[in-house]
Amino acid sequence: MTIHDAPRFITVDDFSVGQRLDNYLIKQLKGVPKSRIYRIIRKGEVRVNKGRKKADYKLNSEDIIRIPPIRTSSEKDLKPSEGFLKSLNSSILYEDKGLLIINKSHGMAVHGGSGVSVGIIEALKSQYKEPIELVHRLDRATSGCLMLAKKRSVLKSLHEQLVNHELEKRYLALVKNTWSKKKHTIDAPIFQNSRYSVIDSKGKESLSHFHPIKNYKLGEYSASLVEISIETGRTHQIRVHAQFAKHPVAQDNKYGDADFDQFMKSKGLNRLFLHAKTIIFTNPMTNQIQKVNAPLPNDLEELLNTL
Repeated sequence: MTIHDAPRFITVDDFSVGQRLDNYLIKQLKGVPKSRIYRIIRKGEVRVNKGRKKADYKLNSEDIIRIPPIRTSSEKDLKPSEGFLKSLNSSILYEDKGLLIINKSHGMAVHGGSGVSVGIIEALKSQYKEPIELVHRLDRATSGCLMLAKKRSVLKSLHEQLVNHELEKRYLALVKNTWSKKKHTIDAPIFQNSRYSVIDSKGKESLSHFHPIKNYKLGEYSASLVEISIETGRTHQIRVHAQFAKHPVAQDNKYGDADFDQFMKSKGLNRLFLHAKTIIFTNPMTNQIQKVNAPLPNDLEELLNTL
C-alpha cells in the first residue's frame, strides 16, 4: 500500500471530462473502499476548484481536484496476473483503433477497490500503455458486453449516443414468477445511496423495458426468462426495477428473494442470472451502425436446459 501524508491536487484531463466525481475517484484511489470514497466526498474532504461537490458532479476540463491524505494500493499491488490478462484477451468481441468491446465474465470487477486490487480497467491500461476508459458500467456480478474507448473522440461520441438513447443495450435475465408475454415497461425513479439503489421520488428518471421470452414451472416456484432494454443507466437499474415489479433477478444477493435464490441454488445456479447480451451503436470510427453479441455463458445455458 502507498500512504499519502499530504493532500494531492490533480488536474482533470480531456479524457476524464464528463465523468462523475465518484467514478473518477474510484479510478484514482485504488484499493480504497467505495464507502470510504463516498464518505470523504460527503464530508467535503474532496474539493473541486476549492469548493464542495456532490458525488454526481460532472468533471470539466482543467478542474483541480483536492484529494485528502489517504492510503491507496501501490504499483506493485496493481500488477495484473498473466492469467487475468489471458482471460481478458480471450474475451475480446470486437476491437478497432478507437474501441474495445469485451465479454466480461461474472465476478470480474471493472475497477479495483473494495477488496479487489486490480480490475479490468487497470489490467487493460497496463497492457495497452495508452489511455483507455469505460464507456459505461457493468456490475461485478453481471456478465456480457462491456465497451471501452481508446480515443477521447470515441468516448465522447458514445456518451452522446447514450444520452440521446441512440446506443441500445439488451440484457437477458432469469426472474422469479411467470410474466405475461408482452412488453412490460417500468418507469420508476431510482435514488442511489452509498450501499443500495432504491425506488424513490427524489431519485433520477429510470426507464426499463422487460420482454418475457419463456416461462418455467419449477414445482412450488416459477420463473421467466426475459430480455431487457434500458433507456437510462442507473446503478443496479435492472435489478432494482425487477424487484419493484415483484420479479427479482435470480441469485441477486442485494435485491433478490432469499427463498427463491436458495431454490435456484439447488438447481445449480451459483451466480446472478443477468447477462449483457447485445449492444447496438453507431461506431464513431466507421460511422456505421454496429451490433455486437456476447454469447450466454455456458453455466447459464446449461441451467436453462435443465429447467
